[in-house]
Amino acid sequence: MKKISLLLLGFVLLTACGEKEPTIQELIASGETKAIAQKKTELLSQKKALENDIQAIEKYMDKNAVKKEGALVSIETISDTLYKHYIELQGSVDTKQNITITPEASGILTNVYVKEGQRVTRGQRLARIDDGGMGQNIEQARVQAQLAKTTYERQKRLWDQNIGSEIQYLQAKANYESQVNAVKSMEQQLAKTIITAPFSGVIDDVITEQGNVVTPGMTQIFRLVNLSDMYIDVEVPETYIASVNEGTDVKVQFPVLGETVDSKVSQSSSYINPANRSFMIKIPVNNTSGNIKPNLTAKLKINDYTKEDAILVPLSVISENQDGEQYVMLATDLKSGNSYNRATAKRQLVETGKPSGNMIEVVEGLKQGDQILVEGARSVKDGQSIRINKEA
Repeated sequence: MKKISLLLLGFVLLTACGEKEPTIQELIASGETKAIAQKKTELLSQKKALENDIQAIEKYMDKNAVKKEGALVSIETISDTLYKHYIELQGSVDTKQNITITPEASGILTNVYVKEGQRVTRGQRLARIDDGGMGQNIEQARVQAQLAKTTYERQKRLWDQNIGSEIQYLQAKANYESQVNAVKSMEQQLAKTIITAPFSGVIDDVITEQGNVVTPGMTQIFRLVNLSDMYIDVEVPETYIASVNEGTDVKVQFPVLGETVDSKVSQSSSYINPANRSFMIKIPVNNTSGNIKPNLTAKLKINDYTKEDAILVPLSVISENQDGEQYVMLATDLKSGNSYNRATAKRQLVETGKPSGNMIEVVEGLKQGDQILVEGARSVKDGQSIRINKEA
């Protein structure tokens, strides 16, 4: 400790004799805590003073540079482009070919010929119900019908030769026709014991197993679904009734699947729902992947407006004056310079149309080739000199 004190005393004597102050490293090496803390306070005060001086200089330079050279901005040259505006709605997928099959005859379900997930074609046999001996009765009826036919044909030949009575001929004819109708009726009843597919599709569920008793209109036996003929019904606000109709382009997005399908409106309702002032449209869905299922949620982007040569500008450049008029700032009288191009700012009134994301259509006030101020547009006034950033 005595050695350190002598060293510090030496520093003080050297300073008093006009020698330079000790460096920070020398002061730290001395280990004199009080002197080190005092030095820190001095340095912090100097740092704060320097920062204040720098801020004052920067403020002065920025202010005088703008006055002398003009505000620094960036510009964008207007060009026309194809513009498609979309309204976004949400709906769910549906299909008319999604049914539960019930029997037309009562009895025991004796045979089930298909299983869940199996693809079937229209008219294919799916199951059989016990006919209660109706098949044997039909065979007997057919024999009776054949006998009646033979009798009728013989009576007809005799009657054609004017042999026998007319009443015998008419009785034979009536008996034959009655037997034929009886056979047809029994065959129709027997056909109801065979359950067939009303359309092609996939057996989604076998609801009733073999051996159960089934009842017409009560017992559900199968669920049959066809995923090739899908559609979406969605309600559209009545304000779009003139722009959304049959043939309108639609992008159908399925967020869960990460898929997008292009489609068109196939049907537009002629009726407006008075409860919510909307009308219904139908959009077919092409299910080529087979991943789209009934009741799947879909996001719809409906193209309600298209223009071939639209002028689009960023929403951020649109300003509004005290009269509620919209305007943008243009760069006029453009002159080339070494570091910056120079120009004059001009306020231009505009009329805007439909927005899309961060862009908006300008329908009046701008033309192709105009140069609008983008960055710095809100910080300049009409007629002010500006500098255009070449790099931007």
